[in-house]
Amino acid sequence: MTSYYLQNPKFHVGIDCIIFGFDKGELHLLIQKRNFEPAKGKWSLMGGFVQADESSDDAAQRVLRDLTGLDHIYMEQVGAFGDVNRDPGERVISIAYYALININEYNTESTNKYNAHWVKLNELPELIFDHSEMVRMALEQMQQKASCAPISFKLLPELFTLSQLQSLYEAISREQIDKRNFRKRVAEMEFIEKTDKIDKSGSRRGAYLYRFNDKAYRKDSKFKL
Repeated sequence: MTSYYLQNPKFHVGIDCIIFGFDKGELHLLIQKRNFEPAKGKWSLMGGFVQADESSDDAAQRVLRDLTGLDHIYMEQVGAFGDVNRDPGERVISIAYYALININEYNTESTNKYNAHWVKLNELPELIFDHSEMVRMALEQMQQKASCAPISFKLLPELFTLSQLQSLYEAISREQIDKRNFRKRVAEMEFIEKTDKIDKSGSRRGAYLYRFNDKAYRKDSKFKL
């Protein structure tokens, strides 16, 4: 090792994951009660440290896998947070990622192990350090990406109703969407397929179930909802 490296400080590289889910028409965030100091007992994002033998992306996937029991979760890097005093425990530069998962598919035993809880995005408690800023930036980034790419389907079950799809986009955009215009736009998208299955959980008449066809999307990737 050259003197150039030796004469510079070493510090931790952290990973913080902003994990979004969708349930009953609202976005949720998976957060935990921290079980160690500093800030023990306070609400925190899920995270860990990058190890010597892994990249930051690998570390984020590991944290997500340990927490949810799921592999190949959709995630995007939000950015790096490096304020000198952001973590009172040690000098830590954190790389934040947001992830999208189906709220009904994760491993509840894993989340219970880490004392993690789903909380409505509109009812988030105060988070430690700069985690609230991470959430704000992640939401803005997700909103922008969801408007031009079909990432939001990661939050839905394989089969969904058009009402579920519309309420999801309303939750992400934080705006009401005209039902007629929305359904007209969906009808123009061949990669959102109507099935012959009907969901009767909401009414006696029921509603047709749809699914996202990734193969069809790749052939015609014009997406804008």
